[in-house]
Amino acid sequence: MADDKKNFAQDRKLVAETEPYEVEYFARKHGLTAGEAREVLAQTSGNSSRELADELAAAYKRKEGR
Repeated sequence: MADDKKNFAQDRKLVAETEPYEVEYFARKHGLTAGEAREVLAQTSGNSSRELADELAAAYKRKEGR
């Protein structure tokens, strides 16, 4: 069955950490390696809030001194 197009906006608010393309995009967006991106996304549970994941990525980069 096809995706429900009515929920598109809600879906954009989440990062599906189990999808390789989502992890790759998230890593590129924040200047992280794929492993670092997975580490950041693992700090949230399941499909992560994109806003929370962005905040965690920024904190991770500050902690790493980037």
